[in-house]
Amino acid sequence: MVKAVFMDYTGTIIREKGEDLEKIVSRIWKNSRLETAEETVRYWWSLIKMMEEKSYGDAFLTEDEIVDCLLERLGREKGLDDDFLELHKLFQRFWMYAPVFGDVKEFFEKCHLPIYVITNNGVCYVQECMEKNSLEAAGIISGEMVRAYKPHKEVFDYALKISGCAAREVIHIGDSIVSDVNGASAAGITPVLIDRKAKVQCADHKVIHRLTEALEYLECV
Repeated sequence: MVKAVFMDYTGTIIREKGEDLEKIVSRIWKNSRLETAEETVRYWWSLIKMMEEKSYGDAFLTEDEIVDCLLERLGREKGLDDDFLELHKLFQRFWMYAPVFGDVKEFFEKCHLPIYVITNNGVCYVQECMEKNSLEAAGIISGEMVRAYKPHKEVFDYALKISGCAAREVIHIGDSIVSDVNGASAAGITPVLIDRKAKVQCADHKVIHRLTEALEYLECV
């Protein structure tokens, strides 16, 4: 019997879009040797994923520290000439004020189980987003709490401890096969992949295209 829902934050609750993110991409692109906005996005996200993968235990860096490191790297490698402090503040605004997906509010209102948000972002940023959008979570678990990011199982194990649930009593909903599906599976948690654009092939696990589809799934597990 499922007793709680774990849910990813970026890409599942909030969109990877918004005015602040557009400003970030535009400024980095126009003030560096990167040639297009698309190249800027690809370059940045590849570095983020690389840094998160390396950030573990004694080598752990918070998302704020990772942003500072990557802006400095862009300065060295791509000639980025901009106000790094202003850019960092835009990242913080993105984490807090990016638009939420249209199906999020309905899911939170109709889900009869406690929802725990599992995120690589700092708790304060997620809390601000939740309050702004009138979303109530039973808890927010950040990678900072265990000095590891998803898909490391420590994050999921800590969420189980906070929720008081066994792995078999939880599902985890997220948009990434690597971070969410593989990470949850490694911790013994049933993963549910949300694929709003219907582009991903994931035959081994439950796939939904709207969060509200998970409500029907919860009735069957």
